[in-house]
Formats: sequence, C-alpha cells, structure tokens
Amino acid sequence: MPLNIIYPLMIVIASSSYGILSTIVKLGMQDGYTSSEVVSSQYIFGFLLALLLVLVTQRKLPHIQLKGWAILVLAGIFTATTGIVYGQSLNYLPASLAVVMLFQFTWIGLLLDCALKKRLPTRAEVISLLFLFAGTILAAGILDVDLTAIAWQGWALGLAAALTFSIFIQINSRQVTGMTNITRTFIVSFVALIVISIFLSPEILWNGQLTSGLWKYGLALGLFGIILPILLFSIAVPKVGGGLTSILSAMELPVAILVSVIFLHEVVTALQLLGIVLVLVGMILPSYLSMRKQSLKNNR
Repeated sequence: MPLNIIYPLMIVIASSSYGILSTIVKLGMQDGYTSSEVVSSQYIFGFLLALLLVLVTQRKLPHIQLKGWAILVLAGIFTATTGIVYGQSLNYLPASLAVVMLFQFTWIGLLLDCALKKRLPTRAEVISLLFLFAGTILAAGILDVDLTAIAWQGWALGLAAALTFSIFIQINSRQVTGMTNITRTFIVSFVALIVISIFLSPEILWNGQLTSGLWKYGLALGLFGIILPILLFSIAVPKVGGGLTSILSAMELPVAILVSVIFLHEVVTALQLLGIVLVLVGMILPSYLSMRKQSLKNNR
C-alpha cells in the first residue's frame, strides 16, 4: 500500500476510535457508573496500557530537548482538556447538538493550520468543509431541536471543546526528535491523567469501583480513547498536516452513529444517512484530489 494512503488511513482509524467512545460511556452509565467515573477510568487505563507498551518495547528513555517536552506536555493537557470541556458541554446541550459543536474543529483546525503556515485554504479544502458542515448537521439530527432554549454556556463549552481538539491536532503535527511514538504516547497519557485527576474522579483508584466492573469500560476506553488515537496521530499527523487531519478526523461522526445503532439500538433516519454520506464525501475529496494531482504530475 502506498505511503500516501497509509498515513491518511491512520488518521481515519484514529478518529474512528474516538467515535466509539460515546457509546462505551453510555453503556457504562447504564451499568450504574457516573460519566465522571467512566471518563476517569479511561485515562487511568490509557496510562497503564501506555506504560505496559513502554516496558515491553523500550529499553531506555530517550533524551528529550526542552522544546520536545513542551510539545508533549501541551499535547497531554489538550487531550485531557477536550474530554473535560466536552463532558461539561453535555450538561447544557443535547447530545446531538454537542456533537455538532465539537465538529466545528474541522474548520477551526483548518484555519489554525492556515494561520500557522501563513497560507490560504485550497479550493478542495473549502469544498470539503461545505460537505462536512452540511453532513454534520443532517447526521446529528438536530433539525428538530429547539435551539432557543439552549443556555449560552452550552454554546461556549461546545466551541471550547472544538478549539481544544483543534489545538491538540496542531500540537501533534510537531515532531519530537529522538523519541519513539510509543514513548510519546506514554508521556502524553501521563500528563493527561494528571490533568483529569485534578478535575474528575481520581477516588475510583481507592474506593473499589475499578474492581467492581468499571475496569471493563476503562480498558476499552483506554485502548480506543488514548492508545490508538494518540499513537496513530503521533505517527501520521506530521506526515499529513494539521489541515487535512482536521478534515479526515470527521470520520468520528459516522462511526459514532453506526456504533450507537448497533449497541444502543438508536434509530437512524434517512436524513441522517444522507448526512453520513456527505461527511464521507467531504473527507475523501481532499485526499482524492491530492492523489489525482500527484498522479498527473508524475505522468508528465
């Protein structure tokens, strides 16, 4: 498989793993745990899995320059911040609208990438964002939601979650020299665990909740919410770039809807299916046009 396909595919897999999380959290809440406890278990097991990977694969810790440490600490902070702020937004927003607000990271991330690289969005990126925006609204099923009753805090927190996730993507586009991606995942997960422990439910470590059954959800969330996305983003984002990564990460929404249908038996309407198709078109378009342009250039 060509490398120009592998790295975008890694982004799609990473974002798809994020799409699984909301269903796992809901299943944990149906089992009697609070959202705070479930999310905390995610970061605890994410750190433990990353530690296990480091112990198995790494013989010594690398020497990291000060700039590298800054990148890793910021990545961990914004990984945790996104989870915290998005969780808080659900206190004010319907779940469907919260998803739409989070998905504003597509255009926010593109604008950040353009500002940092001092460039204008390409025509393919603009067209892609139009597809993503329309598809997200339809797929989330918010056309029948009364928006006038939404508190301003919900809008603010929703946009804040989109912004922090966009910043996380941009930070992960920065390479750290002399470090393996597994070690990077371990350090980022450790920083994220510290931040989460300050704001959520660290008491599950000693009150017996983890051994009572919460560990099942924590293990799944740690794998799909920490290990896979951080590791794959660390490998692929520097190769793909922050702008295209923001677009490809929209795969999270179709996966979130599909998984909720399978495990939570939620109903999907025809409009939502149309929205999913539009999201997929918006995701594929930039990569397709880029590969087509490269192919024409090579033929010449």
